[in-house]
Amino acid sequence: MPPKEEPVQEFFSIGDVCALTDLKPHVLRYWESQFRFLNPAKNRSGNRVYQRREVELIMLVKHLLYTEKYTIDGARQRIEEQRRAGSLRAEARAALDVQMIRDLEQQLRAIVRVLDGTETATAADASSTPGEPAPSAT
Repeated sequence: MPPKEEPVQEFFSIGDVCALTDLKPHVLRYWESQFRFLNPAKNRSGNRVYQRREVELIMLVKHLLYTEKYTIDGARQRIEEQRRAGSLRAEARAALDVQMIRDLEQQLRAIVRVLDGTETATAADASSTPGEPAPSAT
């Protein structure tokens, strides 16, 4: 019997997005005011509900601002150029992939430090990504 596939999460709360992107809620809310394409729906309670596509775009904005050092206006222009060229979705997914790789590298470095004895397991636990299981010290 084939194993059951886990359902892919399509909607995220602001807390989920903060954990995934390593951003603070006030940063996300500010970016919503600066980038018109970041406009999450709100549920009946008035809480933001982000779609996977929006999370990818948030990661692209984060990459442009923090890694490539664009200004808000420059990032907005760059994203508009990518949208016109039809490469926006691919660029957003690539930014998400880059962030995932960086997070994995950080976690692996913490594990190596624990294995080398240069760091205790509790310190490595603190450096793990929120929402991800911490490495075991066994």
